[in-house]
Order: sequence, then structure tokens, then C-alpha cells
Amino acid sequence: MLHLSYALFDKDGRQVPQEIVTKVGEIFEHILKETVKVRDENANDMPLVQAISIVLDRNPHLRLEGLQYEVLQWCICRLEAWFATDVDNISLQNWDQEHVLTGGHGLMVNGYDPVIRALSRDLDTHLNHRVTKIIQRYNKVIVCVEGGTSFVADAAIITVPLGVLKANIIKFEPELPEWKLSAIADLGVGLENKIALRFDTIFWPNVEVLGRVAQTSNACGYFLNLHKATGHPVLVCMVAGRFAYEMEKLSDEESVNFVMSQLKKMLPCATEPVQYLVSRWGTDPNSLGSYSCDLVGKPADLYERFCAPVGNLFFAGEAACIDHSGSVHGAYSSGIDAAEDCRRRLSTQLGISDLFQVGKIAMREEMAEVMVPLQISRL
Repeated sequence: MLHLSYALFDKDGRQVPQEIVTKVGEIFEHILKETVKVRDENANDMPLVQAISIVLDRNPHLRLEGLQYEVLQWCICRLEAWFATDVDNISLQNWDQEHVLTGGHGLMVNGYDPVIRALSRDLDTHLNHRVTKIIQRYNKVIVCVEGGTSFVADAAIITVPLGVLKANIIKFEPELPEWKLSAIADLGVGLENKIALRFDTIFWPNVEVLGRVAQTSNACGYFLNLHKATGHPVLVCMVAGRFAYEMEKLSDEESVNFVMSQLKKMLPCATEPVQYLVSRWGTDPNSLGSYSCDLVGKPADLYERFCAPVGNLFFAGEAACIDHSGSVHGAYSSGIDAAEDCRRRLSTQLGISDLFQVGKIAMREEMAEVMVPLQISRL
């Protein structure tokens, strides 16, 4: 988890004393450490919330009441946002298995567009080509898109979001083998949406996260303060799990009105936003979810099956990265791995023994040429 500066408020708009926030945060970390003992004692997986209940039964002194209990629920809310799903869906076996990179937390001031432009330079990229079918035939891959156009290649690397694969929007001919279909089915897809609000004045404290505590994690909420990192008067409300799906049923205006009602309970001096932007990753046909999450009881070989190629079809994306799933760097590294696997296969298939090595050298040279300075703000 990331360690950021917080300002938390109760339902009446009173700021929670920092010493309470710090104390509850330490207790929550202790509870999570105790869940590891529960995991070691049980061969079968269980929801993280069940393990937390066991820990509290064993350690009554860790139970909290009143305002401290509400702060604990807010900590759970943040955990749910990290996994983009509710705590009863988070796997005890896997909740702490991600390898978090060192270097602190940063925000790319200009977004990922400079990275995309740099990496895609000199590539023949076709936008607005929605793939409908992928055919494997005679050692070739035929990619069919809406409108009747098709592309033929020796191999293909499939990086569409996991939600799109799970929805079976892209047809495969022949059908993918059962071991691959079951891997796609068994991986979970989380949902986390953002409601970005731009104001004409700053009315909030200079911290990285503004939060609202409550009796349940679903009733809690939080805002990222982009002003601290970018200088722009923007707050971003983050909603995850089932609540995010419910929010997607609202119009943009209704979503903003709801979020503003919560913000005004925290900060009565809040002004109305002059601009807003609402994401809908769950219903966007190009994503159908935000990023992958480990479901309770997932098979041990799940990632290996999901990553494994099917003939000349290779799979990449954040869901294909065992150590960094749910992240951009995970998606990038899995793409590099799939590209190298693809080169290795083609070098064997085409009888060009040094294709793979030459390709790696060329790729390194190209990457060196397209390196661009990025504006990264440390929060």
C-alpha cells in the first residue's frame, strides 16, 4: 500500500485528529499481518474479510469502536480501491503477493500520452479497427475487423483487456482450448472509476488524499488532490467494487451531484465544479472493467495458463503479468515478454536463427532513440 498524507472527515464534517488516523492505520497493518497466520493455518483460500474476522475474534484488543472503527472502515475502503473489488472478493492467499516496485509514488503530469507516442513512433498503427474474429489457419493468423477488413500475419499478440476476452466479443477460429478458456474465466476483473472535478478555487487542505469515514467501507470515500502534484485545482473521487457498478447506472450529472453532496459534508465551503469528467470502465465496450484481480480460490497455475501461447497466438497485458498485475508497468513488461516469445517462435519457424537476437538489439536501439523526458511529480 502507498503511504500518503491524509485529511479524514466524519459525517458531520469534523476532521479526524491525526493521532487517531495514525493509530488506526497501525492497528490495521497489524490486523493484516495477523491474517498471514490464518493463511498459514488453512490449506484452502478464503475471503480476506473472513480472515480479518478470525483475527479480531482471537485478538479482542484489536477491535475498535466509534470514530476509530469508522477510520478502520476507511482503511478497508482504500484496500478495496487498490484491488478494485470489495473486501469479500479479495483472496487471503494472494492479497499481499504483488511485488510493489520501489521508488515512491508519482504522478505523470501530462498523462501517458507522451509514453504512447514515443513507443508507437514509426509503427503502422490502425485506430478505430474493432477486432471481431481471429482465425488461425495454415501457420498464419487472420485478424478480422468490423467493416470486413482483415489482416494476415505470421503471429499475433493479443493485448485486449481481460473484460473483453471474458465477454467473448472476439471470436476465435478454431475455438481456444479449454485450458485457456478456463484461465480467462477464472481471472477476476475489478472496477474502479474516477470522477474528476475541476474548480475555480482551492478550498481543501494541502494533503494528497481527502477522505470521508463511515460505519461501512462502502459508505466511506476519498478524493485524490491533484493540485498538490500538478498545480491544477482538481479533485478526483475514486469509487471501486460494487459501488462503482452502481454509480455507472447514474448519468454523469447525477454522479457529480452525488459526489459533491459527499464532498460538501466533508467541506461545507466547497464550491461547484466548473468542469467534470466521469469514467465508466465497467460498461465501456473497449474495457468492460478496470483491471484484473485475484478471486478467492483461484487455481495455482492460473497465470501460467493465461500467459501461455496458443500456437502462434500470444497473450499479454496487465492480467498476464504475475508479479505486477493491475498496473501499467505490468502490462508493458508482459508485452515485452510476449514479443520475445513471438520472435523466438518465428525465428524457429522461418529458419532464421538470429532473428530473435537481431530483433532484441533493434528493439533496444529503437527504445534508446525514442526516450523522451517525462514530467513526473512526486506526491
